[in-house]
Amino acid sequence: MRQWIVLTLAAVAFVPLNPAWAQTYPNRPIRLVVPYVPGGTIDAFARVLARQVESQLGQPIVVDNRGGANGILGAELVAKAAPDGYTLLDTAASFVINPAMYRKMPYDTEKDFVPITNFARGLGYILTVHPSVPAHSVKELIALAKKQENSVRYSSPGIGNGQHLAGELLSMKTGIRMLHVPYKGSSPAMAALLSGEVHLTFPTPTTGLPHVKAGRLRALGFSGSSRLPSLPDVPTIAEAGVPGYYFDVAWHAWFAPAKTPPAIARRLYTEVKKAIQEPKLVEFLRAGGFEPQGDPPAEFAKIFRADIRRYAEIVKAAGIQPE
Repeated sequence: MRQWIVLTLAAVAFVPLNPAWAQTYPNRPIRLVVPYVPGGTIDAFARVLARQVESQLGQPIVVDNRGGANGILGAELVAKAAPDGYTLLDTAASFVINPAMYRKMPYDTEKDFVPITNFARGLGYILTVHPSVPAHSVKELIALAKKQENSVRYSSPGIGNGQHLAGELLSMKTGIRMLHVPYKGSSPAMAALLSGEVHLTFPTPTTGLPHVKAGRLRALGFSGSSRLPSLPDVPTIAEAGVPGYYFDVAWHAWFAPAKTPPAIARRLYTEVKKAIQEPKLVEFLRAGGFEPQGDPPAEFAKIFRADIRRYAEIVKAAGIQPE
């Protein structure tokens, strides 16, 4: 009898968060891993959302930037963390693109994470060029690129990033060949364009708009299905002479490690959903070319898995060989 009691108590001690414990969650700071260097769109959105959610939860949310390997290093850290709701991942499109780009991954994207919610839906990327580039339209850029293969260089935050694929899609649709130069995050990718190290890039509105408005960069087109409200005079790339071109930014989302209790995932979803209804946060997202979304965990899981397959098809069609 005594042995049975000891074994029972031991088993209870190792049970992860039960519903009763979940009701007291969180009772200490939460770590929000951003798998990119500070200063980019993902980082900016993560910090603004974290401030709002922590005010609702009554516990600090500490943003931890872990850049490297196109988001894989930070995601791996979360995949291997305790499934207790105190280590979360804030990420975007590259998370579902990476499985098609890398033969070996330190985690299983579908099995090692619990989708919380897609808090924002992206509208597209801005095709921007350095002022020294002798092209004032998408057609002129295409003509320039056709003069010599790989003569036009474009930057991105990393191999397989959405901005990389936006460039590959432009090449596919027009028959040009541009030289892709990957960097470790959107900030260094943008710095390379501002310095003239590369000729163009496809930043999100959050990153690109300030430079376009200040005249430091020139916007030639928008990758979305309709014009960006904050740049009404800039045509979509399809309008500008590339029929059928369309590339959105997918989403920005939160994930937790696999086996995180459903009650914890639901609590996080509820708080994020509440946060993205705050007028100031809505304004911030829209200014960056995003719309608040907030699908429940089960619905977002379907979108998340479908996007893994959608991007895999784009990577295959572009002829990009996995590393």
